[in-house]
Amino acid sequence: MKVEIKKAEAAIEAILFTMGEAVEIDKIARAINHDMDTTRKIIRNMTDRYREEDRGIQIIVLENAVQLCTKHEMFEYLIRIIKQPKKLILTEVAMETLSIIAYKQPVTKTEIEKIRGVKCDHAVNKLLEYNLITELGRLDAPGRPILFGTTEEFLRHFGIQSMDGLPVINPVQMEDFKAEAEEEIQIKLNI
Repeated sequence: MKVEIKKAEAAIEAILFTMGEAVEIDKIARAINHDMDTTRKIIRNMTDRYREEDRGIQIIVLENAVQLCTKHEMFEYLIRIIKQPKKLILTEVAMETLSIIAYKQPVTKTEIEKIRGVKCDHAVNKLLEYNLITELGRLDAPGRPILFGTTEEFLRHFGIQSMDGLPVINPVQMEDFKAEAEEEIQIKLNI
């Protein structure tokens, strides 16, 4: 059973949008249950209508395939959106993880988890996604764990020129932190 023309157009649009690359016309014809000639006519009508309506997208007809693309006239808008800075939203967990990586790099996920006391997979993945950390290689140890370190984006984001620009941890304050952590561990062990 053949789908009506409007439904066929919607199906073609969905196929081309989802695939993101050129799709052979014969494959489209089979997908919408139409013959090749009818499919070509539908695509031609869609192409003409996109042009007439001055849409931001167009259908490009290649030899035996078609592709949904952005019109060249729209590139300036795409460039503007790409140039807008991404707003980084770092959770407390991500900030703690990033701090450990910054001060201990190169460091493995296991070392981070040992310091934090909990798993850090999600935080590490987010930091990688934001390009604040990168894989520096692998540790020469069993399992060859990945070593992580900070990136130039990390320096830019936090407004420092080099890792020497990181705040120095006060040794007295560090001892207080260690004492607090040991107290917390003792309390948990006694429960």
